[in-house]
Amino acid sequence: MKVTFPHLGNTCYAFKATFDALGIDYVIPDFSNKKALEIGSLYSPDEICLPFKIMIGNYVQSIKKGADTIVIVGSCGPCRFGEYCELQINILKKLGYDLNFIVIDYPKDIGTKEFLNRISIISKESPKKTSEKLKALSYGLKVINIIDDLEKRARLKAGYELNKGDCKKLLTTCKKEALQCNTSKEMINLLKSYDYKLDKIPVDKNKRPLKIAIIGEIYTIIEPFSNLYIEDKLMDYGVSTKRGLYPSWWVKNAILSPLKLNSLKIRKASKKYLPLYIGGHGRECIGEAILAKKHGCDGAIQIFPLGCMPEIVSKSILPTISKDEDFPIMTLVVDEMTGEGGYVTRIEAFLDLLERRKEQHVLYGS
Repeated sequence: MKVTFPHLGNTCYAFKATFDALGIDYVIPDFSNKKALEIGSLYSPDEICLPFKIMIGNYVQSIKKGADTIVIVGSCGPCRFGEYCELQINILKKLGYDLNFIVIDYPKDIGTKEFLNRISIISKESPKKTSEKLKALSYGLKVINIIDDLEKRARLKAGYELNKGDCKKLLTTCKKEALQCNTSKEMINLLKSYDYKLDKIPVDKNKRPLKIAIIGEIYTIIEPFSNLYIEDKLMDYGVSTKRGLYPSWWVKNAILSPLKLNSLKIRKASKKYLPLYIGGHGRECIGEAILAKKHGCDGAIQIFPLGCMPEIVSKSILPTISKDEDFPIMTLVVDEMTGEGGYVTRIEAFLDLLERRKEQHVLYGS
């Protein structure tokens, strides 16, 4: 068995740490790129959404490096993502690839027994003892929590840094070095050292940077290539960004879902406008928009792939929230045809709007 997986934000670091500890062979796909998108667009249905196409590209590039097993997380409700694995299996078979797909779905959706059966397909390939396997899993969880928290803090701190670019450089260097670690413990220690380095980055506490919340469909807000690296662009502009949905959030949400203790703040915040789950992360988008206003953000940017049904519903609700809360919200829809020039122009225009509003609030004391 040689395992691979699609890129989903920082999950590649957690996968690496886990598989290193388990002693299982794996392939980390090339970071999502234009070539992967071209491959995915060539073999995928035209009407399917952007994440599907990028994932197909991830798989094909990994298969060429010897991967024979694909691990993917499951869906959350009536969203096309729930059919991804079946469609992707068929496409890859037509291309002549016979692979094993292991779908890690919520235990509440497939049952605890089936969930453990799927996990065992991977774990039985490991020569480690049961106690060591459990420890390997804990390493993966620790890595995803640390690196997500590091990224969250770095992107928020970017607006206050004294030397422009320090936070972005630290984050980029940390991720690059993490992939070069030989053991899980080495990676954890490295991430902790960068956590300490982030604290030491000098800041100007008198700065009043724009603070923007990134909300929307989970893949397109956590996978930077799919959103044209919007958070990096905002760091370059000296903007602080805040995002609630990270891979570590997904893990915590999955664990607490059976107890109905998941995302309590988001559910409470979204209740007025969207009291029910509609699939995907539509309800989370609405809740995050409300929370962003409460947390002092100057505006929010919703990002989702063309044709995403849950986010289309959310998009129709956001203008009402924007009006009720006097809170600017911009929507960016992405697909393989999205041009960077027009994309950047819209972002810059939105930043200009927020800057003028901020100046008026300071001028008139509102």
